[in-house]
Amino acid sequence: MPPFVETEEKDCTLRSRSTEQGEKHPDSRHPLYLGDWKRSIPYVDEDFARDDMDEPHLKRKHTILREHPEVEKLYGTDIRTFYVTAAINAIQLSIAYIFGKVWQPPIYIYALVAYFIGGTLTSMTGVVIHEACHCLVFKTKWMNRYFGLFANLALPVPIAQSFRRYHIEHHTWQGVEGMDPDLPLDWEKALIRGNALSKFLWIMIYPVMYVVRGAVMQKDRNLTPSKWEIINVVFTICADILIYRVCGLSGLLYLLTSLWFGYSLHPGAAHFVQEHYTFDDGQETYSYYGILNIPFMNIGYHNEHHDFQKIPWSKLPALRSLAQDYYDKLSYHTSWLMVHYKFIAQPSIGPQSRVIRTYDDHKKGRTLLGKMRQYDLRNKSTQASTTQ
Repeated sequence: MPPFVETEEKDCTLRSRSTEQGEKHPDSRHPLYLGDWKRSIPYVDEDFARDDMDEPHLKRKHTILREHPEVEKLYGTDIRTFYVTAAINAIQLSIAYIFGKVWQPPIYIYALVAYFIGGTLTSMTGVVIHEACHCLVFKTKWMNRYFGLFANLALPVPIAQSFRRYHIEHHTWQGVEGMDPDLPLDWEKALIRGNALSKFLWIMIYPVMYVVRGAVMQKDRNLTPSKWEIINVVFTICADILIYRVCGLSGLLYLLTSLWFGYSLHPGAAHFVQEHYTFDDGQETYSYYGILNIPFMNIGYHNEHHDFQKIPWSKLPALRSLAQDYYDKLSYHTSWLMVHYKFIAQPSIGPQSRVIRTYDDHKKGRTLLGKMRQYDLRNKSTQASTTQ
């Protein structure tokens, strides 16, 4: 495992809980839900790693709630996300106006501002759009829909509503081949493999790949754009025309350059690699615990988010603290800079470093939920009788 992933010895305290009563848990992965599969290595393996069970998050959620029911108190929304977004839009549109109408800076100043300020704010916009798609900003679904459009204002490409659609599918079908839109395409695996230059260029075109993957899945599954995706396109075209007229072409290009930088080789975009590219055998989701979680609104807490999608960004650290006997026993990253560096430099990892499962295997794993409930009830009954 790479050195930037914490590898402290994982004691068997948790694993022993399932056998304390002499009865085997229905899911052998309990309680951390780490698989038995080996990660896929470029030039050694030809395809993704393959699992024969469902994704781990729903079951780990039930397991954590059984021991820590107080976690549900963290559910809710955070209106501060709206204020952060308003500030981002104000800053980005102001810079676009300055560069388009007030001052034409040297190209290196333009590029530096677009990368360090624009790229950072664009990455933060991706975070707030993510919050909106889980309805974690306002209490009603329609308000979060409109908020997604508002967050898309300073992005010259319609992202918010399509992201919502495909991101929810990613949560539902994580790793299921043909159904998880977050998985790299066949040509990405075959062409890029572990070559450093290819991986660098792949990260540089990652904004395009996000769109291409969605389009390919839409075609393969005969899907059509939703009403809200069409609204998003019309809204963005109108916003771009208005920005062009007010800020000029240079201002609009600043926003486009910021988008490109913020979704490619930028520290704030490293979470795209951090989240599900496998740096360890048996673990398909990773969190990042580092200082950049502060400006990027805890987007690094990815295991926590997948386990509990109803908890807003501001309370994810509290979730980790409550359930540290679970999350601290999973491997995690501590540097986004090293995530990008190691992903590019190490030939043993590449776009194929993901795990997949068939729909049938996913469904088979989900059928164990009923048996798990029965197991928990028997354990609860046994513990109650023991204390009497």
